[in-house]
Amino acid sequence: MTKRPLALIVDDEPDILQLLGITLSRMDIDTQRAETIIQAKQLLAQHAFDFCLTDMRLPDGDGIDLIKFIQKNFSQLPVALITAHGNMETAIDAMKAGAFDFLSKPVDLTALRTLINNALKVNSKTIKRKDATGKSNKSKKQLIGDTDVMKILKQTILKLARSQAPVYINGESGTGKELVAKLIHHKGPRAEKAFVPVNCGAIPSELMESEFFGHKKGSFTGAVADKKGLFQAAEGGTLFLDEVAELPLAMQVKLLRAIQEKSIRPVGSDTEIPVDTRILSASHRDLLDLVNQGTFRQDLFYRINVIEVNVPALRERKADIAKLTQYLLEQLVKVHGIENIQISQSALSVLSEYDFPGNIRELENILERALTLASQETIQTSDLNLPIKPNQAVKGHSVPGRNDTPLDEYLANIESDEILAALEQTNGNKTKAAKTLGISFRAMRYKLDKLNINLD
Repeated sequence: MTKRPLALIVDDEPDILQLLGITLSRMDIDTQRAETIIQAKQLLAQHAFDFCLTDMRLPDGDGIDLIKFIQKNFSQLPVALITAHGNMETAIDAMKAGAFDFLSKPVDLTALRTLINNALKVNSKTIKRKDATGKSNKSKKQLIGDTDVMKILKQTILKLARSQAPVYINGESGTGKELVAKLIHHKGPRAEKAFVPVNCGAIPSELMESEFFGHKKGSFTGAVADKKGLFQAAEGGTLFLDEVAELPLAMQVKLLRAIQEKSIRPVGSDTEIPVDTRILSASHRDLLDLVNQGTFRQDLFYRINVIEVNVPALRERKADIAKLTQYLLEQLVKVHGIENIQISQSALSVLSEYDFPGNIRELENILERALTLASQETIQTSDLNLPIKPNQAVKGHSVPGRNDTPLDEYLANIESDEILAALEQTNGNKTKAAKTLGISFRAMRYKLDKLNINLD
């Protein structure tokens, strides 16, 4: 017979204790009840609980004191705080102290059941970590690196995955902020539901409200049918707000209300819809600076920045570059369907000394370009084509005929012209054309695919 979960309920109001006890009993959950922090601590020492619900105001202290005690002594135990309606500051303080989630009075029983189910999943050892498509997390990208800063980041992700607190992910462009958000989602109780990423800077301002909250048929010109918004698409899962700093002020107000009230109102609707969505956000900009400039609301900043995670720049963990390079190279070889290719030790050394202003995204682009340029089975230093530092450039030098054309596009055009000329010279024989150009047949196939040169 399966052992029933056991919950600790802490509240000094008998009616609340009874209501919570009945609700949990109907969910096949046993309970132990305490009216004070002292009683709660005694019960915690006697029983192995699966989760805890505590009121904020107790005769001998407050709920946050109990949360801190549990975090210190029973760190694996999810604990949720019951707060007075609308007291968001208390809820935020509780989550910063380590609370799993919070509920507002009067307690909504549907929200309570959802919270309890999520809490039980956190402690379940049999939960299957899958995304909304049913694929195992093993198929997902990994966070590569063994430096101290990466070890701390990995530990932080595991800790945050056990919470429902909003997380703000800060870091330069290309550092992997979305990957961090995905890992927080996939390692938590919402893993079986959708992870919905949205680039806030890519949505036209006039469509933002409809995109986030959905709309009703006929609510505006072009609204030919009801449409669900991003919050509903992420129901039960996670909504990742990338580049959240790009939200206009008018939308910031509406987003703040949706997060605080845990409900949305579709455009054209006169009723609100409750939503169960965890919010993760990210930006490469300094949100606090934007708050001081008046372009980002302070109340929204504190609401989404309950916990802040910093993703280190690649130059801050150079010891990881070699391992990261090998991993990315393996992925690129698989994606492009080419034979295995290696990278020389000298090329790895050069990469390890480079500062990577574009971070991991730049490293990936450099390796993809090197796959194209490599004439052998091993990528050499010359294949990397790393940008020339200003003090290495010849003063006044410019590429003839390039004008304002971006360098990547200019080089691609030259490469395309040379390949087409070689193919014309060899009457379309790819093997001979590759030999003429001094590259391998494998590299020739890759270049044809990369440059969209179709010989059919």
